[in-house]
Amino acid sequence: MSETAVKAPGVPDANRWKALVFIALAQLMVVLDATIVNIALPSAQQDLGISDGNRQWVVTAYALAFGGLLLFGGRIADLWGRKRAFVVGLAGFALASALGGAATNEAMMFGARALQGVFGALLAPAALSLLAVMFTDAKERAKAFGIYGAIAGGGGAVGLILGGFLTEYLDWRWTFYVNVPFAVVAAAGAWFVIREPGGARNRSSLDIPGVILSTFGLVALVYGFTRAESEGWSDAVTIAMFVASVVLLATFVFVEARVKAPLLPLRVITERNRGGIYLSLGLAIIAMFGLFLFLTYYLQVVKGYSPVRTGFAFLPMIAGMITGSTQIGTRLMTRVAPRLLMGPGFLVAALGMLLLTQLEIGSSYAALLLPAMLLLGLGMGTAFMPAMSLATQGVEPRDAGVASAMVNTSQQVGGAIGTALLNTIAASATTSYIADHIGSATSRSQQQLVQLEGQVQGYTSAIWFAVGILVVAAAIALTLVNAGRPDMGAVTGAGKGADDEVPVPVVAH
Repeated sequence: MSETAVKAPGVPDANRWKALVFIALAQLMVVLDATIVNIALPSAQQDLGISDGNRQWVVTAYALAFGGLLLFGGRIADLWGRKRAFVVGLAGFALASALGGAATNEAMMFGARALQGVFGALLAPAALSLLAVMFTDAKERAKAFGIYGAIAGGGGAVGLILGGFLTEYLDWRWTFYVNVPFAVVAAAGAWFVIREPGGARNRSSLDIPGVILSTFGLVALVYGFTRAESEGWSDAVTIAMFVASVVLLATFVFVEARVKAPLLPLRVITERNRGGIYLSLGLAIIAMFGLFLFLTYYLQVVKGYSPVRTGFAFLPMIAGMITGSTQIGTRLMTRVAPRLLMGPGFLVAALGMLLLTQLEIGSSYAALLLPAMLLLGLGMGTAFMPAMSLATQGVEPRDAGVASAMVNTSQQVGGAIGTALLNTIAASATTSYIADHIGSATSRSQQQLVQLEGQVQGYTSAIWFAVGILVVAAAIALTLVNAGRPDMGAVTGAGKGADDEVPVPVVAH
């Protein structure tokens, strides 16, 4: 790393706002990738001859590598330095994306997606922890995390628009190639602009047992939920994955409490506010991921929208998220306690979700979907912004990477659970509805109508569960998150002198 890459502790970085541009660009690329590939999947499957049984691995290979290696990636960022981890992660992600775009068979595609997940697991926590250690003033931190939260929340919907355009007007391969310029610009900018605070690294020896237990435990958990979606909850392998996950993660916690230099210091997650944020964020993502899936299918299958039109239909949600995060959240973050933004935010999102339980085949976009999406976006944007900031607030700089990794882990696991759980609920309700009504349908057109009605019935049944999940997330945020409004001075441990070579014991506050 160059000599200018590290700045003196406690001194705000003059280039921090320029750095935010490149960090936000990298975050947008990672979030876009989560949805952009879904749009391209049918075309890629046909071109590469991927069977229906194997197509899920285009998504699963990425999810397993990303979710399983996040804690390891966060610890590597603390060890190497976040700038170096960030740039290496971007370079690797670009290379993996180029491989995916050039794939000639399913094995090459699955390998590229797994490699994207590996470098994404290094990149994502490095990006968030860079913000945590660079923005230490409360007002500036609120603005920076407002922008980051808006991108984290709205980027997935942008991916639907971009994926639709690229697939419809160019070729599915461009949904991979598009990552390369994003990564090159972000990496070049980061290399010349970002300067990390001094004394922020954690040079303790790597906790190898912790790495192995957490990686395999998280992989088993994510794969269990992914498999449950396709094979059912009673499938023997699904059950085995859940059992293995519980055993491995319980052993991981046992080991972490005893080793000298743990991969995940338990002080990071046992602190009341951070624990509440990880839990409430994970629950909110469960609801959101299920909703993205259902609305995409509803608009394309039931309403007959094209991929591009479907992407544009999500624009009100993006606008709501940006407004909630950069206007409401940022302006109120230094005036009210975080729980008074998170709790009401999740409840406003739940209200938007409640409107969507009224979906029917002939529902009006302007009268029902538009207000529902605006409420969802406003609520989620308002809640995400303080959650992202508070999740790394007060953390010693040497723990910033792993604390940031826990934010991403709760989101990744929440996404896997949401997709599997809500999809299972929807499929069950659809099957039940069709079985009860298909007998009265005499003509082919009536049978097709019953099929569509069954799908919509399935979506609304699952959305009711999502409403409940968001209410629980609000309750957790209001009861567990008890931090007051941030002081107007420094809000992190940046510059308090975490020694480079000998870690200083930290008491959770």
